[in-house]
Amino acid sequence: MHDRHSTHDSHHAQRLWAEFLGTFWLTFGGCGSAVLAATFATEAGFPAGIGFLGVALAFGLTVVTGAYALGHLSGGHFNPAVTVGLWVAKRVETAALLPYIVAQVIGASVAGGVLFLIASGQPGFDAVASGFATNGYGDRSPGGYSLLAVLVAEVVLTAIFIRIILGVTSNKAPKGFAPLAIGLALTLIHLISIPVSNTSVNPARSLGVAWFAGTDALVQVWAFIVAPIVGALIAGLSYKALTGDTGEVEELEPIQRAATEA
Repeated sequence: MHDRHSTHDSHHAQRLWAEFLGTFWLTFGGCGSAVLAATFATEAGFPAGIGFLGVALAFGLTVVTGAYALGHLSGGHFNPAVTVGLWVAKRVETAALLPYIVAQVIGASVAGGVLFLIASGQPGFDAVASGFATNGYGDRSPGGYSLLAVLVAEVVLTAIFIRIILGVTSNKAPKGFAPLAIGLALTLIHLISIPVSNTSVNPARSLGVAWFAGTDALVQVWAFIVAPIVGALIAGLSYKALTGDTGEVEELEPIQRAATEA
């Protein structure tokens, strides 16, 4: 009995560690590409930055690599909205909901801190003035989009993102390709919405950098907690209604299963 309890605790710790590390990688890789490499010029003045396209690709690549590397441990959520959406669709047990979200937020926050430390090594760097890859609306939106526009975009894109995840991790979907499809979906979402909100669809990613970007960033971060969660709820509930899939809580989450059955 003691051995079984110890094994269960060890497995639980592994899952949380994987969610911490995966969300760290998503935030550090995606936001890091935006802060360090999106706009860059050589000494001769030649623009060498990766731009919106590069940042979008970076976010997608973090999910692809993270899900394949860590999915066999935790399911590879790396996003509170994903965890909530899968929970609503009965793909995740209730006991895992809060621990996963806490691990994700901590992972993203540590990533924000490491990124801040690196970026501060450049003379003249100012996290507040630069925006530090935070999400925002109004004058903090890259394109000056309104709060309503940002909320609609974040709800719709998160709902689509979670719906894609639920679909590609279904038992009826081709095996082994889920992380690739999910990463490509996140890339497309960024290509659509970086000008609107700097793209969140992930409350942990938003919080992870907002801590370091001043009061204005923290004042607006609520929108990027609420909207993705609303989108996740819509996706989880509509998936059950439209597909008739009542879901089964499994010991291992669906992204893990799809990644390991390749």
